Amino acid sequence: MSISNNIKEIEAQLPQGVRLVAVSKFHPVEALEQAYKAGQRVFGESRAQELVVKVPQLPNDIEWHFIGHLQTNKARQVVQYVNVIESVDSLKLLRLIDAEAARADRTIDVLLQLHVAQEEAKSGFLPKELLECAAKGELDGLTNTRICGLMAMATFTDDEEQIDSEFATVKETFDALKGGAMSGNSNFKEISMGMSDDWHIAVKHGSTLVRIGTAIFGAREY
Repeated sequence: MSISNNIKEIEAQLPQGVRLVAVSKFHPVEALEQAYKAGQRVFGESRAQELVVKVPQLPNDIEWHFIGHLQTNKARQVVQYVNVIESVDSLKLLRLIDAEAARADRTIDVLLQLHVAQEEAKSGFLPKELLECAAKGELDGLTNTRICGLMAMATFTDDEEQIDSEFATVKETFDALKGGAMSGNSNFKEISMGMSDDWHIAVKHGSTLVRIGTAIFGAREY
């Protein structure tokens, strides 16, 4: 199947209000161009050095999402190229992005990454920790950054009950923030969770952004 057909097939299954982020990391610009021709406008990259090479080669109406772990020494570079940073996993990184966005005279949308998976390798705020940070006002006072929601990854497992439970935790945390510390923030409306193998479960729990790579582009080209 072609990239174009893959996108159309996924789009046909997505409920209204759920957007597709085409995870294009490790795929060549030609593959992204095919997706663009099929109407795809939101792309997710996870490596700064790859992002800065691709962005200038592609149309400027693309909405670029940074979805990987962002090293602090790459923040200045990434802020110049992306619209959304989905993987903000600490207060330190959040404040650094805000400072770099101000320096670049840009406003960056961010999602706060929740750690709900049973894997040490995945980073992010623990749900309780994030709720406490928000209640203390530690997410306030940003000038060039808009907190637009949460991002999370489920455990890499075939156990659908576990995945279901983890995505439910993300939704509960989102609802607690939306009803509390973020109640005055009209931008706080996105939940980014669900990938090629588990997006159906994520959508059931309120995901508004699904990050799909393999099901669109096939296996990665390293």
